[in-house]
Amino acid sequence: MKLTQKNTNMNRGAALLSLLFALLFFTIFIRFFYIQATGTVHGEALAAKAEELYESQRTIEAERGKILDNKGEVIAEDKASYKLVAILDDKMTTNPKKPQHVVDIQETAQKLAPLIEMEVSKVEEILSKDSDQVEFGAAGRDISHTLKEEIAKLELPGISFIRDTQRFYPNGLFASHLIGYAQKQEDTGETVGMMGLEKTLEKYLHEEDGYVKYEEDHYNWKLPNSNDEIIAPTNGKDVYLTIDQKIQTFLEDSMNQVVDEFSPEKIIGVVADPKTGKILAMAQRPSFDPNLRNITSYTNDVISYAFEPGSTMKVFTLAAAIEEGVYNGNAMYQSGSYDVEGPDINDHNSGRGWGPITYNEGVQRSSNVAFSIIADKLLGVDRLYQYLNKFGFTSKTGIDLPNEATSKINYEMHRDKVTTAFGQASAVTPIQQIQAATAIANNGKMMKPYVIEKIVNPDDDTVVKETKPKAVGQPISEKTSKEVLDILETVVSSEKGTGKPFRIEGYKVAGKTGTAQIYSPSGGYLSGNDNHVFSFLGMAPKDDPELIVYVAVQKPKLEGKAGSVPVSMIFNTVMKNSLQYMQIDPTEEMENTDKSKTVEEGIKLPSLVGMKPTEAEHQLEELGLEPIILGSGQEIIAQYPEVETPIIVNEKVLLQASESVKMPNMTGWSKRDVMKLGNLIDLSVKSEGSGYVAKQSIKKDSVLKKGDVLSVTLKTTEVKKQTEEKEED
Repeated sequence: MKLTQKNTNMNRGAALLSLLFALLFFTIFIRFFYIQATGTVHGEALAAKAEELYESQRTIEAERGKILDNKGEVIAEDKASYKLVAILDDKMTTNPKKPQHVVDIQETAQKLAPLIEMEVSKVEEILSKDSDQVEFGAAGRDISHTLKEEIAKLELPGISFIRDTQRFYPNGLFASHLIGYAQKQEDTGETVGMMGLEKTLEKYLHEEDGYVKYEEDHYNWKLPNSNDEIIAPTNGKDVYLTIDQKIQTFLEDSMNQVVDEFSPEKIIGVVADPKTGKILAMAQRPSFDPNLRNITSYTNDVISYAFEPGSTMKVFTLAAAIEEGVYNGNAMYQSGSYDVEGPDINDHNSGRGWGPITYNEGVQRSSNVAFSIIADKLLGVDRLYQYLNKFGFTSKTGIDLPNEATSKINYEMHRDKVTTAFGQASAVTPIQQIQAATAIANNGKMMKPYVIEKIVNPDDDTVVKETKPKAVGQPISEKTSKEVLDILETVVSSEKGTGKPFRIEGYKVAGKTGTAQIYSPSGGYLSGNDNHVFSFLGMAPKDDPELIVYVAVQKPKLEGKAGSVPVSMIFNTVMKNSLQYMQIDPTEEMENTDKSKTVEEGIKLPSLVGMKPTEAEHQLEELGLEPIILGSGQEIIAQYPEVETPIIVNEKVLLQASESVKMPNMTGWSKRDVMKLGNLIDLSVKSEGSGYVAKQSIKKDSVLKKGDVLSVTLKTTEVKKQTEEKEED
């Protein structure tokens, strides 16, 4: 009886358990069917969840487009760098014997501060912040590989590096208002153009990162049968400019010297090819280093600053009068003053003049009276305006740069119409003068100025956009242009000419000086000899001009010197060096027949690779060059500048004698010489200031490695003088 009852209870329990399992199985089956049908659990898509757990994505970084000069030399590019960080979170340390966070703030600060050139107290302040991880601002960014290794050798707990990229400008202060700068955005991490060509060409320079998606297991290992999805990165386009790095450097260096000596309020300089309209160099002062972004003015004065140009405008009044057949250079007129409505117009020697003289002599002496008569009596102010329009002074040039200003032709009162003929009353931009001057130098054909040569896709070298030379008018005939050049050459060559300071040995220069008064906000013009814009618009060689150079210096501290002095320091240096660099043969015999001096007119550097260092050194010294031996090998393996490069006397030539090269002492080196070292060893060079090297980031005798970032601080010519005095001692 008891056994029967027990079996009955067991059967009931088994039946109940079976029913329970059946219900559970049915529930699971229904749930499984629901999930299979809908693909969701609690409203969350399982496919998306699985992708989140088992699919990983890795970014494939793209590069922002480079900006290069007309020979492919880099002006702006993305560069790999290191960012210094400190881990302060003690949770990062799992093994107390190997701490992964900053343990001793004082010791870390004392050892780290000298290497990153910060005050110890400032480093302590940063390391004491209530944060998991901290950075060190500008001092901790753009760390070179050499400095990274020095810091790593200290084995400071918690001090680490993050590999980064930066927009890098290897030439530092170099056509900065033209190039502008790009900056990494804090919120997105993208590099975006903020000024100049970096901004206006953003759609071409901008890059798009790619990525690869792949499947991985819960140990973060990629699955062997992963179905990878790859989206290729899109690199930015490379922009090639018409700027020539060598000519631009001539302009920058000469401007630095004038800034050091005369401290002007402004300097503007442009070099152009009159046959094409290509801008070969463009600079101004004050300027800035785009690596540092120490900007005081955001205006590109070459295209955005309209001012009364002074007597350089006489070039175009003269051309108009010759073209109209009303100019007789041998005719006489009475210099001194000219009666016109309002105050008389006087010549620049306080209205005394030079008595009765020819119009050609009036051009040479830059007589305002001569050009007043030409505009008012011979040519007529209405016809003068027609030529102002033909020469492009009544509209923008349309150069491929942002924010071009328009001119302000003041043609209401009769006196203003007359004074416009010699560059007062009306305001024009430097780039308008350059465009107009191409007609004088290019057989009457006026060329539109431009700076963008071409835009290229670096992935397949296809040209996306290309600029071709464009004639925008022919205001004068070829005959007139030749006659104007002949007369302007006498402005420089004649003993009576105001352009005597702009003579260049070996070359005939045609040009016109300018001394423009500066309008005062309170009315009238500023007084005082320094309160002028001193300028020169010159073309050479005169018979077939290859270059136009315009230089303007505003309010220099002359201290009794002539206004032409700072202008000629720039013009003569740039024009002569550029013609030699372009291998333009001298057009007239040198006054100094010493053969050793003629070497200066263009030495083609011989090949020195394979020679013994002592032999190479001797050969360069024979040519009047300064050899710099880098390395301790018995044979020259590389040189810079390269073979056949035209260089001038006393220029440094770098000779590499072994793969391992130690850092030289560069105190007193010019920026150009520093760039030679950067090109030879493949360093990223950053510069600050102007003049000559006073400080270098990589210490003397440190072993150099490709990709190292070398920062130099440039100071005034005093550094150079002190270096030369030490060498003499």
